[in-house]
Amino acid sequence: MNEILTPVLIVAGIGLLAGLILAIASIVMAVPKDEKAEALRGLLPGANCGACGFSGCDGYAKAMSSGEAKPGLCTVGGEAVAKTTSEYLGCDASDVAKKIALVHCLGSYDNTSDKVEYQGIETCAGAAIVAGGIASCQYGCMGIGDCMRACQYDAISICNGVARIDPARCKGCSMCVKACPKHLISFVTANQQAVVRCSNCDKGALTNKVCKIGCIGCMKCEKTCQYDAVHVVNSLASVDPSKCISCGECVDVCPRHCITMFNPEI
Repeated sequence: MNEILTPVLIVAGIGLLAGLILAIASIVMAVPKDEKAEALRGLLPGANCGACGFSGCDGYAKAMSSGEAKPGLCTVGGEAVAKTTSEYLGCDASDVAKKIALVHCLGSYDNTSDKVEYQGIETCAGAAIVAGGIASCQYGCMGIGDCMRACQYDAISICNGVARIDPARCKGCSMCVKACPKHLISFVTANQQAVVRCSNCDKGALTNKVCKIGCIGCMKCEKTCQYDAVHVVNSLASVDPSKCISCGECVDVCPRHCITMFNPEI
């Protein structure tokens, strides 16, 4: 009997000692919790999109807790989250400039076409590997919908071969921006302004061959703008939103109709 009991007691003693050592070590080596960061994390929406500039909601909460970041950077949560986080931190609520994603391409099948019949992985990222993409315009939207699948808010649809974003549904989470292999999507502030819905940087003659509506760098918009808001660089027009007063003159003179007036309420 002792021959069985003694080894059992020894093993049990070793197990008890090991458990005791582990328990002490977990206490001694425990990383102290940041209760403030955890509380702030609970006030954030949990999208983990990174649009705030930090590594998801955890990173932003820690940054606010340590004073490295101010409330109001969460575009998904908007003013409501800015208010609750500001109240928790005991500071004035920061204004949130709402931003909406915009597709800088009007290359629908009415205006352009595919240069190849793609038969492969049904992703834009996969198709982009094939000779620079399947669209005749190497800069254009391929309409396969990586951005649509990345959007958690049902704000993106594919219409006639090109992605379109519903401003009313967009939360500014930036997931579509990250998903687009052509880098056609960017944020614009949610106010009325002129925007260039093209990304083609080729010379006008080349652009004209692949798209009926692509920017040809004619500079009529730049010459017309009285507020120095429009400039043509690398054969592509761009509008500075800080200078644009929404007069619409650049929209009227654009012969390609690729400059439009953006209205977030439509």
